[in-house]
Amino acid sequence: MDWIEVGTPLIKSEGMDAVRRIKSAFPGHVILADMKTVDTGAMEIEMAAKAGADIIILLGSADNSTIEDAVRAARKYGVRLMADLISAGDMAKRAPELVGLGIDYINVHVGIDQQMMGEDPVSILKTLKLEVPVAAAGGLDAQSAAKAVLSGASIVIVGGNIVRSSDVTASARAIRESIDVPRILENHEKPIDEETIELLRKVSTPNISDAMHRKGAMRNIHSICLGAKAVGRAVTVQTFEGDWAKSVEAIDVAKQGDVIVIYNGSPHVAPWGELATLSCINKGVTGVVIDGAVRDVDDIRRLNFPVFSSSIMPNAGEPKGFGEINAEIQCGGQVVKPGDFIVGDDNGVVVIPKERGYEVARRAVEVEKNERRIRDEIKRGKTLSEVMYLQKWEKK
Repeated sequence: MDWIEVGTPLIKSEGMDAVRRIKSAFPGHVILADMKTVDTGAMEIEMAAKAGADIIILLGSADNSTIEDAVRAARKYGVRLMADLISAGDMAKRAPELVGLGIDYINVHVGIDQQMMGEDPVSILKTLKLEVPVAAAGGLDAQSAAKAVLSGASIVIVGGNIVRSSDVTASARAIRESIDVPRILENHEKPIDEETIELLRKVSTPNISDAMHRKGAMRNIHSICLGAKAVGRAVTVQTFEGDWAKSVEAIDVAKQGDVIVIYNGSPHVAPWGELATLSCINKGVTGVVIDGAVRDVDDIRRLNFPVFSSSIMPNAGEPKGFGEINAEIQCGGQVVKPGDFIVGDDNGVVVIPKERGYEVARRAVEVEKNERRIRDEIKRGKTLSEVMYLQKWEKK
């Protein structure tokens, strides 16, 4: 039987009435109340039990005194308890302790922020050998839900990959089927940088800006070839007004898939044009970003190569050779270091610090999923204000 979880954000928003209404709407289903209780164990268990919850989730990191009091209350009101191991430290050690205290279910839960760093519950499941049913939660989809079942989970908790789907019913059905008949599709693990690049290709620069809390966007840098997108690691160039030697030499330094990022210091003299662009194409460079001018844009557009600049000018400078390759630079008002991830599209260019590349890429994918859901609701007739509940959440 499918269980229904009343999630923590919903409970925080609407209180215990959310549990009451879900129980009333689905009286034949087991209702989980994800209270994430960490203190006042008996009080919160009583609240959820009286509201109609059958299973109540508390934090496995709570003090043993809170766990013991919650267990006493659960036995009094005839409900069961699930301990959520999110951020519980040594899960392999803590889980048996919780079972010994009287917990009915253990939930191996990797939180959203941890998921963005590449953690998943499946790898943890394999380390646990417990006498109570084990649940898995945290970014699970049809494929990873199947992995969780095959790794020992008897309960699979899925939220985001259903509610943020364009087709909620189809996504729920696919996950349900993968749990009933779990099978693993062939999966070739990719290096983290390669996976990061693939994820960034799927999202827009606005998605990335939102994921970075409006950070990372270069100012006054615009696409020369509309529709051409650049994603890659930065090769940086610091040069001087009109000196195009280091800009061109950077092509020899760049590897296939890199993006050359140039600070030129002048909007009036171009350090870049068609011939350098053609050289980039031959080398496999994926794009060029210039805080400065570019010329030969008609030829560059025929080549349809991703070039982004702050201005267009016919003037070229001289190859004097001043400047530096692969030093920290400023481009469009943003600090860019060698190896940072660069994404450019028709909206502009964003820079992602290399140490946060995978995390930001994962967060941007979640932003895109959420926007897709909002778009679908608007297509069904709602206004953006209604979908976002703007009036409800306005600061009063």
